[in-house]
Amino acid sequence: MLWPKAVKDRIKTGGDREIIHSYPYRSSCPSTVWAELIERSETDILFAGYTNYFLWIDQPAFVSTLRQKLDSGCRVRFLLGDPDGEVTRNREQIEDVALTVSTRIRITLEHLGKLGAHQGLEARFSAAGDAINHVSLSVFRFDDEALVTPHLARLVGHDSPLLHLRKIGDTGMFARFADHAEELWSRGVSITSQG
Repeated sequence: MLWPKAVKDRIKTGGDREIIHSYPYRSSCPSTVWAELIERSETDILFAGYTNYFLWIDQPAFVSTLRQKLDSGCRVRFLLGDPDGEVTRNREQIEDVALTVSTRIRITLEHLGKLGAHQGLEARFSAAGDAINHVSLSVFRFDDEALVTPHLARLVGHDSPLLHLRKIGDTGMFARFADHAEELWSRGVSITSQG
């Protein structure tokens, strides 16, 4: 009664306050948004996309940027799908594209190799039992902000929607997606232990 309907329709309330922006396609989110989130991060970055392949293409000098973050004391983690896993093989059949899921993962592994051993850099494959949950939802966390992509049916990641979230409380959307990614991370298998 205090606020006219027109004002109420334009003011975010409840869980909506955590949504900074939504994009119908991950590829429609400007690369500058990703760059700014990485740059602003001070303590923890988690790239929990199944392949994380696009980052190396979309972000200029990404290896150098990550080195700078690591040198400043920021923890940087990559959670990937197992390129030889059953879920990866199944997803390749579903997507049916020339640049396969396993190839995209291996490209990320190659770039991570260029970073070398660095204090604060960690990489894991999602556990086999978690892979189906990982391949269907990508969570990229930058301290208290996140970019989240729920993958739609047969579409590759760049064709799926994306939400830009900012943490407001401990029980909102940000926390739910961040907790999901942390749970997958906690059961992940160290890539270095794979040989």
